[in-house]
Amino acid sequence: MVLVTGVWGIIVRIQELSSNIWLCLVMSFMPLLIAQSVRAEVKQNETPITPLNPPVYWGETGKSSSLPFTSDALSLSKGGGLGWGKTVAQGEKQGGVVQVTAVKANPTAKGVEVILQTTKGQQLQVKNRSAGNSFIADIPNAQLRLPNGDGFTFRSEKPLAGVTEITVTNIDANTIRVTAIGEASSPTVELFDSDEGLIFGLTTAASIAQQPPQTQTTPQVEQPTNPTQPKQPSAPDDQPIELVVTGEQDGYSVPDATTGTKTDTPLRDIPQSIQVVPQQVLRDQQVTRLNDALRNVPGVISSFGSSGNSETSQFTIRGFATSDTLLRNGLADPLGARSLELSNIDRVEVLKGPASALFGNGSPGGTVNLITKQPLATPYYAVEATVGSYSYYRGAVDLSGPLNDDKTALYRLNVSYKDAGSFIDFAHDKNLLIAPVLSFAIGERTKLTLEGEYIDADTSRLSLPAVGTVLPNPNGKIPRNLNTSGPDRNDNYVHEDIGRIGYSLEHKFSDNWSLKNAFRATFYHFETSALLGTSLDPDDRTLNRILNQGQFNDEAYNLATDIIGKFSTGSIQHQLLFGFDLSRFDYEYLYTGNRAAAPIDLFNPVYDQPLGASLSPLNASSLIDALGIYVQDQIALSQNLKLLLGVRFDAFKETDGDLVANTESSQSGDAFNPRFGIVYQPLPPISLYASYSQSFTPSIGTSFDGSTFEPERGTQYEVGVKADLNQRISTTLAFYNLTRSNVLTQDPNNPDFSIQTGEQRSRGIEFNIGGEILPGLNVIAGYAYTDAIITKDNTYTPGNLLNNVPKNSFNLWTKYEIQSGSLKGLGFGLGLFYVGEREGDLENSFQLPSYVRTDAAIFYKQGQLRAQLNFRNLFNVDYFESADNILRVYPGEPFTVQGTVSWEL
Repeated sequence: MVLVTGVWGIIVRIQELSSNIWLCLVMSFMPLLIAQSVRAEVKQNETPITPLNPPVYWGETGKSSSLPFTSDALSLSKGGGLGWGKTVAQGEKQGGVVQVTAVKANPTAKGVEVILQTTKGQQLQVKNRSAGNSFIADIPNAQLRLPNGDGFTFRSEKPLAGVTEITVTNIDANTIRVTAIGEASSPTVELFDSDEGLIFGLTTAASIAQQPPQTQTTPQVEQPTNPTQPKQPSAPDDQPIELVVTGEQDGYSVPDATTGTKTDTPLRDIPQSIQVVPQQVLRDQQVTRLNDALRNVPGVISSFGSSGNSETSQFTIRGFATSDTLLRNGLADPLGARSLELSNIDRVEVLKGPASALFGNGSPGGTVNLITKQPLATPYYAVEATVGSYSYYRGAVDLSGPLNDDKTALYRLNVSYKDAGSFIDFAHDKNLLIAPVLSFAIGERTKLTLEGEYIDADTSRLSLPAVGTVLPNPNGKIPRNLNTSGPDRNDNYVHEDIGRIGYSLEHKFSDNWSLKNAFRATFYHFETSALLGTSLDPDDRTLNRILNQGQFNDEAYNLATDIIGKFSTGSIQHQLLFGFDLSRFDYEYLYTGNRAAAPIDLFNPVYDQPLGASLSPLNASSLIDALGIYVQDQIALSQNLKLLLGVRFDAFKETDGDLVANTESSQSGDAFNPRFGIVYQPLPPISLYASYSQSFTPSIGTSFDGSTFEPERGTQYEVGVKADLNQRISTTLAFYNLTRSNVLTQDPNNPDFSIQTGEQRSRGIEFNIGGEILPGLNVIAGYAYTDAIITKDNTYTPGNLLNNVPKNSFNLWTKYEIQSGSLKGLGFGLGLFYVGEREGDLENSFQLPSYVRTDAAIFYKQGQLRAQLNFRNLFNVDYFESADNILRVYPGEPFTVQGTVSWEL
């Protein structure tokens, strides 16, 4: 009833949103109409196919078969459904996903053969069918992966007479699809198992008719020909098949993510908006900061720092600050945003809206999950060097491969170092990352992964007052390169040391039940010395300052255990998740060196002025312990109707200490968070969904009457449409209504205390699309309309907009790579990023102006070498990223160029 009421409330309020809603509605439902038409046409021409039942697993060449076939070949024509080799009884299916590292197409005497190269061909299961003139074979339990772990797509156009196209692609996280489209009828397909992998031999009536007459021979049953030997071309003038890799590193569309459910579930089956920024986008844009990666996600806006500052990544999702809600490989990481370098990050997954039913304490706006690069079974070596504007230098190394002959022990090592200046005077940015990973296969069903990371970073705190930048100043405009601290390192620096070490243990009890246990310990040291502004004199040019000097010492421990099982209750399929997690976050901050400092003239700065008297120290500590228990059931009522039910209980205790007064206080609490969702798929590529979810954040303190505060709450209703326009491009349209309640605000009767009557509301629409539009042409784009306001408050005026949240934002990045000819490997990229005007603070005392930033790229790939030029802010637009308050506004970087040369083997 609650879900229905929420959905109805969204529908009633749609008319209050921007007129852009209707445009996005048309864009989203157009694929539904097209797909309906296509389905009707296919249904008329489709011939029923008998599926392979039970599933057939290919036996090893030369070994005896449990089926009485005299040949290892199987003819699969239109309407066929037989197999050969060793039949495995239900429940004996091999575990793990088989990696197909390459696809080759070779001409044969009768047609063409397509080879899926893998050392585990005997584990592959094939399910074939025919639709119209197309032969389609799905191979579950397999993925196309290059030796470096990146996904790819194979396409060959007109490989032989009677066949217009052959494609091999990943259709989801666990399935390869082979499609052969015939001109007049479905081609005849023979399958072979060899040491090289799985071979599809294709022939058509047209291709056989073109062959010269062959002399009939009597087959020798005693010594049959070995079908695993490659067939030779019928004539020396046969043309080679052109192989076009159209989607390296899974391209711009990723079909699945673990963030939404903690299970490998296709995105179209999850009743909540999720977007993935894949590795190929990060590489094409040469992204090293999380905030830059999140420009590709609609509804995510930077809320702290400028492009030259890597101290931390802070951002809002759907209007609410989210930087503390970071995951790393699905495990909470409270320090994950600090000095983050993306060289060891494979992709970035963003779950929109509350997620406390899975991950516990978190922002109502959403959750960001960083997926790290994992070891590869095939040797992979990559080196990269970048040089750019403002003395930017960066190098990176990525090494991976097996440690033993049977490949049960694997490693991966990512190392990067950056030393960069900035467009702001005297600023610097250095970052060293070392990230080793070891993986061990302990038997056939158990895998242990050990992962570490060390970061050593130096950067600067860079900001300017609003008066003279985004607000008028009678003295003129403050130049955006002004440093209000000074040239000496002690005037403005932040140093951070971060160490992470942990493990992940995965065990399969059977094909249907598995366990995952993960642990991570994080150690963090922070120190700073920075001259920061405290107020601006009435002359609008004199900035008063203090020296902010101190350090943090933090430790975080996280342990999580999940049990996942698949079972049926009658015709209803279930995927059950049960788990618990424990966490401890221990931190102390010591500000013992704060001192008064001389003011500075913003229009005639004089640096290296003497410091004043020491200020009172501020030393404190905090210890937070938390326990969470959760359960989730993904229910398939039918092939096209799915439910998601989840609930989590959290208990926490926080102990705070004043190290100066030597006092201590503690507070405990708990929270219960449900999650419900439904997905209806009128067609396989179309998903209509609705969901209800909640979040919580502890509020520490007491009111005037001594009662402790309840946790803050986030409550969201969301409806939307997801569509896979084809196998290579997908889109999502989402409407949501999100409320943050129990917000602390001033007690009107006791101004020195707070009460929990504040409330904020965000309501909007988001649209994103990503994938390959045409061969070589990829796009990732999105639009967000966000109406985020204060609805109840005693400190700020109800109706004020939330800060750093534009009502309209738009992102577009598109890349085209020439696929053939003498210029093959040459590519171009173009990006447009629009951010509307937004408030600089909750008082709404000033606004940051809107801007459009244009980025571009040119690259060329030849063999293992890649050269690339990236241009940011191509038209040198003067813009501002974000604001903390009226004294701290963060300017965006001007026009910059970066050149990168990389080599991989």
